[in-house]
Amino acid sequence: MRKRAAKKRPLLPDPKFNDQLVTRFVNNLMWDGKKSTAFKVFYDAMEIVEAKKNNDEKPSLEVWKDALTNVMPHVEVRSRRVGGATFQIPMQIRPDRKISMAMKWMILYARRRNEKSMAGKLASEILAAAKEEGAAVKKRMDTHKMAEANKAFSHFRF
Repeated sequence: MRKRAAKKRPLLPDPKFNDQLVTRFVNNLMWDGKKSTAFKVFYDAMEIVEAKKNNDEKPSLEVWKDALTNVMPHVEVRSRRVGGATFQIPMQIRPDRKISMAMKWMILYARRRNEKSMAGKLASEILAAAKEEGAAVKKRMDTHKMAEANKAFSHFRF
């Protein structure tokens, strides 16, 4: 890099749960700068999760955090050219990248679901991920399988 890396801006916690992670998720969920709409979708999804969940000991925010943890990948493959050939090299993921990948996958696969509202889609994906099922968790498993398959090239790490 030629210039200094940009410093991280602090995020304000969300109004309902007072959690910065929720704000970060809503920022990823947001389309066209419609933050209040994104917050409404997220809070509606949390209410649906609260209504649908079967165990009474955890609040909906904890279910969402568990789902996020279940979607977080630990290793990924990165391409590296060595002597004219491109190798897929498995590498550990930074903690903040783990969280952002999990959020993006959860939102992506929630959008692809077949349900009426985005809040319903998101709630279904959260509940599925909390039970370690669903498309976002499958994506994590595929990422881990790819890293496992390319373990032989880990000595090319950079």
